[in-house]
Amino acid sequence: MRIVVLTGAGISAESGIPTFRGAGGLWEGHRIEDVASPEGWNKNPELVLDFYNQRRRGILSAQPNAAHIQLAALDAHHEIQIITQNIDDLHERAGSKNILHLHGEILKARSVKNPNLITPINGDIQIGDVASDGAQLRPHIVWFGEQVPMLEMAIPLVEQAEILVIIGTSMVVYPAAGLLHYASPEIPVYVINPEITEISRRKNIHFIQKNAGEGVTEFIRLVLTK
Repeated sequence: MRIVVLTGAGISAESGIPTFRGAGGLWEGHRIEDVASPEGWNKNPELVLDFYNQRRRGILSAQPNAAHIQLAALDAHHEIQIITQNIDDLHERAGSKNILHLHGEILKARSVKNPNLITPINGDIQIGDVASDGAQLRPHIVWFGEQVPMLEMAIPLVEQAEILVIIGTSMVVYPAAGLLHYASPEIPVYVINPEITEISRRKNIHFIQKNAGEGVTEFIRLVLTK
C-alpha cells in the first residue's frame, strides 16, 4: 500500500515543539516577519540567527512522540512517504525512511549566495560563520516570500498515493495546502486533527478528530488492521 503522509506543526507539538503561529501572529514573542523573512534577515541577521539557534537547541532536546514512532513502524509493511512542513528531525529519529521537508531543515545551514550549498549543523550559527564559498551561513529554512523548491518533488509523490493522511495541519497555508489537489479524487483522505478544518470539499475525506498520537493509532486500527 502506497501511503503518503502530510505532517504539520501539530505532530511536533506533542513533543513540546511550539507551533509556528501563536497568539497575535507572533512566533515565540517575535513578529514572524522579523525572524522568518528575507527582509527580517537583511534588517537584523543577528536576531534571526539567535532565534533559530534557540529553536535548534529546543529541537535537539525534544524526542519523537507516539505519532512519529507509529508512522515509522508502518515502513515494515507499507510504502510510506512522509512530506512534512516541519523543520525538525523527529521523523528521522523515529526511524522513518522516506521523508521530504517542504520548508527546510533546522539541522542544516546554507550559503546566503548559493542555496544549493548546504551543510549539516548541530550547533549555533554565528555572524562570521561561512560556507565553502566564503559567504555567510544562514538557516536552511524556507522563509515567507521565498520559493518552496521541494514542492515540485512533492507533487508526483502525492499523485501516486493510494491513501493520503494529513496530520496536525490545517492545510490552509499555500503553497503546501495545494498538494491536496494533486491527490487522485478516487483515493481516501484521512485528516487527523483535534479540530475540524475547512479543508477541500471533496469526496472520500474522513476526519479523525484526535491529537496526532491517538489519531495515528485510530487510523491504523480503522484502515490498516484487517
